[in-house]
Amino acid sequence: MGWFYRHCARPLLFRQDAERAHEFALKALARVSRNSIACQAFGGVFGAPILPVDAFGLRFPNPVGLAAGMDKFAAALPVWSRMGFGFCELGGVTRHAQPGNPAPRMFRAPSAGAIINRMGFNNPGAEAFAQTMADWKKGGRWPNHPVGINLGKSKITPLEKAPEDYADSFRRLRELADFFVINVSSPNTPGLRQLQDKAALEEILAAIGDVQKDGGRQTPILIKVAPDLTLEALDEILELAVARQISGIVATNTTIERPETADALEKRTYAETGGLSGKPLRQRSTGIIRHIFRQTGNRLPIIGVGGIFNADDAWEKIAAGATLVQIYTGLVYEGPGLPKCIVTGLLRRMQLAGVRNLSEIVGKS
Repeated sequence: MGWFYRHCARPLLFRQDAERAHEFALKALARVSRNSIACQAFGGVFGAPILPVDAFGLRFPNPVGLAAGMDKFAAALPVWSRMGFGFCELGGVTRHAQPGNPAPRMFRAPSAGAIINRMGFNNPGAEAFAQTMADWKKGGRWPNHPVGINLGKSKITPLEKAPEDYADSFRRLRELADFFVINVSSPNTPGLRQLQDKAALEEILAAIGDVQKDGGRQTPILIKVAPDLTLEALDEILELAVARQISGIVATNTTIERPETADALEKRTYAETGGLSGKPLRQRSTGIIRHIFRQTGNRLPIIGVGGIFNADDAWEKIAAGATLVQIYTGLVYEGPGLPKCIVTGLLRRMQLAGVRNLSEIVGKS
């Protein structure tokens, strides 16, 4: 299946503008999601073996998740578990609906296995997103794996009003997801990364904590960090996360840095503004994961994301300290069979290493 995608389907998709190809694929998956027979057939082809992982009070059927950004509208929610994912993270979602940045805003560098995007949190807004999620639940189409929601700040909201913005989105959505990720690290909303400052982030977490105190279940809250932070700034976030009893860290978002290259097409792509994801990010994100694990041990479970294209990449992230991993750009380049391929590869490596539980590998590199 991977060979067919890389040699037949991907060349056709890559003839289109990157965002248009993304929309085409998502619409197709949304149609599958609305048809129970098609969903079952999809699962028969792409379903992954069981490799259970426990983290922040949740049970994951396997450690491979869909990263935020792929499904910003919850358009294809039921299909992600059928595609072999052990969890999915939807969004980013903002309090107010917004179209995002002007197109074109997504660019490929195929020879480097990279994507640059400056989407700008295009999404329907928290209220409409909540309605879509509620409709999936009401229709009995909810996936059999944990569902997370990535929360961002609305572009029209001033930085000083960010705590209220995040808290309102969380209030509207809190009963519709298993965990939430506070995104203060996207490079595509002006000023957003300033919210990674310890004082600003503490205000956001305090506002969300106040909503949690209103009653209902205590939903796990994670923080997504940028790969471009200094280690000192990252340590301040970790200190705050431990003090606030945050459930975990997502490491990392896309990077504003660009690798050196002599390839003319890559140079043109890298000249575009936005966040870089894919293979060039792999080593940097793994280094951040390793640092977080060394600083916090098992106190803060890590979701590792950045440049995962195969089971070896996933194993590297887990050995560096990640409990779970996520893919996005790898899915674009390797196709829908990638989650199953990664889980199968992890099981094979565990067998060779004489390991019965994946947790035995976490942080061992």
